[in-house]
Parts: sequence; C-alpha cells; structure tokens
Amino acid sequence: MSKKITIDPVTRVEGHGKVTIYLDENNNVKTSRLHIVEFRGFERFIQGRPYWEAPVLVQRLCGICPVSHHLAAAKAIDVLVGAGTGSGLTATGEKMRRLMHYGQMFQSHVLHFFHLASPDLLFGIDAAPDIRNIIGIAKENKHLAVMGVMMRKFGQEIIKATSGKKIHGTGAIPGGINKHLTIAERDSFLKGKDGQNIDQMIAWSLEALEFLKNYQKENRDFIDNFASFPSNHLSIVREDGALDLYHGKIRAVDPNGEIILDGIDYQNYNEYIVEGVKKWTYMKFPYLKHLGKEKGWYRVGPLARLNTCDFIPTELAQKEFEEFKQYTKGKPNNSTMHYHWARLIEVLHSAEMMKQLLNDPDILSGELVTKGEKQFEGVGVIEAPRGTLFHHYRINKNDQIEMANLIVSTTNNNDPMNMAVNAAAKEMMNGQTEITEPMMNAVEVAIRAYDPCLSCATHALGQMPLELTLKDSNDIVIDKKRT
Repeated sequence: MSKKITIDPVTRVEGHGKVTIYLDENNNVKTSRLHIVEFRGFERFIQGRPYWEAPVLVQRLCGICPVSHHLAAAKAIDVLVGAGTGSGLTATGEKMRRLMHYGQMFQSHVLHFFHLASPDLLFGIDAAPDIRNIIGIAKENKHLAVMGVMMRKFGQEIIKATSGKKIHGTGAIPGGINKHLTIAERDSFLKGKDGQNIDQMIAWSLEALEFLKNYQKENRDFIDNFASFPSNHLSIVREDGALDLYHGKIRAVDPNGEIILDGIDYQNYNEYIVEGVKKWTYMKFPYLKHLGKEKGWYRVGPLARLNTCDFIPTELAQKEFEEFKQYTKGKPNNSTMHYHWARLIEVLHSAEMMKQLLNDPDILSGELVTKGEKQFEGVGVIEAPRGTLFHHYRINKNDQIEMANLIVSTTNNNDPMNMAVNAAAKEMMNGQTEITEPMMNAVEVAIRAYDPCLSCATHALGQMPLELTLKDSNDIVIDKKRT
C-alpha cells in the first residue's frame, strides 16, 4: 500500500507552495511533486490598461523582487515607444536603471543567503526548527546577522534613490528614467558612515564568500552531490560573452558546456521557448522548442548565469569566477547547492558595479528619456535575482494592452526544482520506516537553493478554468459547473 507525505507549506521561500511525496510498499519514493497552490492573474488584470502603466502595475506581483518586474516591463515598453532595447536609451537612462537593478540584485541575494539559506548551513539541516531561522542566526553569530541586515539595507537605499521608494517605485518610465541622482545621494553611498558605504559592502561581500567556501570545504560531499543532476542552463549574456544582468542576448548550454543556443535576440524568444502545462500545478514548464519537452528543460539563475557566461567584467568577481570554474575544470557546474556560491559571487559583482556607476557622472546629469517610432509589440528581458525574466506585451491602436505574457524566473526553474525535490526525497527517504522532520527539511533545502519566488511564478496560459462542484450531505455530486 502506498503512502503519501505532504510538506505544506514549504518554508523560508517567497510565496506559497507544497510538496507531495508518494512512497511504495517498500517505502521507496515513487513520485515527488512541487505544487504551486496560489494563482495571480496579472496578465489578465492589466489587459485594457494603458501600456505606460505596466511597469508600475506588474511589480505588484511581488514585494521581494518588484524592481525586476518594473525593469523588465519598462524594457518592453521602451520597444513600444521606439526607444529600442538596452543601449537604445540615453546614457543617463540606462545607467540609472542599471544602478537600480544592481541594488535589487544585491539586496535580494543578501536576503536569501543570510535570512533563508544560512540557517541550514550554520546549524545543519537536521537542527531543531526553533533555532533554524534568522533569530537563531542572530543568537549564534551576531556578526553574520548584522552583515545580512546592513547589506540588505544598503541595496534598499539604492533602490529608493533611483526609483523613489524601496518597494514598488516608479523610477523607470517609457524610454528612460524619471530622475538623476543628487550629489548628496551619491556621496552618501560612496562615503556613508557606520559601515553604510560601498567599500564596506564590497568587503562584506568578500567575507560572505569566505564563510561559504569554508563551509563547502568542510561539507564537500553534501554540497557537491545533494539533489544534483546534469541539466541545460540558460541566461542572457553580453555581446562579448560577459555576464550582464541588465541586457544581452539569449545563450543556452548543455550539461557538458556545449552551446545549444547563442546570440538570440530576446524579441524572438517565443520562437525558441515553449511553455508546457501540467494539471497538478498552476506553474508552467518552459523548454527549448528544438529539443522538445523531455530534453529541452533548463535551469536559470546564478548557477546558470555562471555556466553560460565567459567572464565577469569586474575584477574581484572575476577572480572568484575563475575559482568557481576551476572547481569543475571549466565544465558547467550542475550541483544544486552551488547556487549559493554563484549567488554570492553575483553579490560581489553587484557591489562592484554599483561602485562603478556611483562614480559615473552620467547618473548626476544628462537626458533622461528618449523615444522613436511607435511599435505595437515589445519584449523586455532581464536577469532577475532568481533568473531570466521575460515580459511580452502587445497593444492596440488605443494604446491599451491587449496581450501580456510573463515567463518568470521561478517558472523557468520549474522542471529542475521538481527534479531536485525528487532527488532529495529519494536520497533522504528511500527505505526509511519513519519519516522525520529533518528528512522533510532536506527536501525544502533543495527547493530553497533555487530561491524560488512562488507568488511571481503563476500565470495564465490560455483559459484558466473555474470549476464549481455541488455535493449533497452524503458527499454525492449533484451538479458541476465549469467556466
């Protein structure tokens, strides 16, 4: 007789999800699934709205990564107003947006590592739940906790300075940005007191990396092998192959590092990426069209970005990148837990990029907005903290949105997250006669490595049906309606 284990809710992630695990009569895992049990229909909500409202509206998908949606939408709207993509903006417009974006990457990665992931690393996945949290971190390692809080604060202040608010700002507008940085704002980030300056952020980023690498040395077998499997990897990269979190062309590599897509203009993403559907979750399953459902799925996010790019264009992060690549002798890193390592390298890179931009005079003056010939369809793509994010809009002659499609980072990671869940469940539970809390937490650890944003990741593809079932007192169905 089979058994069913339910983990509901999955903890220390953004949004609501659950896991179901089915065991056979020998207590071996038959099937494991990650279910997304909430639905947000933003692609329907914004239909009929003026296109210029999209960057402000869609960021309400999330309070953790609103900047990513704000900028991805803005990049799509840039196309509609004829401003092109990426470098089509003015120098000030692009650099202010980049500063906002790197502030977002910095604070989001820091939040995940210090608040959500580090309790498992510091205390172990089998530690008691009452200490395996951020409060436990603060009691055990005050310095680590303070670093996490202060680094996230810095990133949030960057977002506020560039977009007007820490959460759900309005900085990016069609064809550009709506403000410059003031000299006082810039100087506060360059020379701020009490550790709140960019040089301290870089130093703390390096310290966080050393903390993680020391942990990896002591727990190499777990870090390298837990819930790991070969996969394709996808991201955008700069024209010269460099890591670029704001703009680039689509590249994908296979598990051996062979390029399977390269130089793809993301305006044409839907010629290469298809979204599959399964009945047990609201979240879709994207895959590369030319490889098909079985072989075309891929990973996105920090791990994928370091597997697809050729180099990182900042000095300190490049040194860390070279060490990261040497670990797998230049081949793609397919270890799920190494997402944390890649994420912290991006924290360092983001800090270095913020320093460069803060020292650039273009953020203090210059033209804010540009435009050209109006278009009726546009795509914006950005590397969000959790991975490649697609926003696609089509408008009518009255400037109203008539079609919107969002493929969110976590959606791109749906197949690999389910595979990680299944791998972790089999590793921890196969043949066990008693299922313990640490075993279930191990499954969550595999999910948390991807830093999923579950509330962002659910959307409509075609018609979302509503089914109502009416039963009598004996639980017999007497009527059913489907719309």
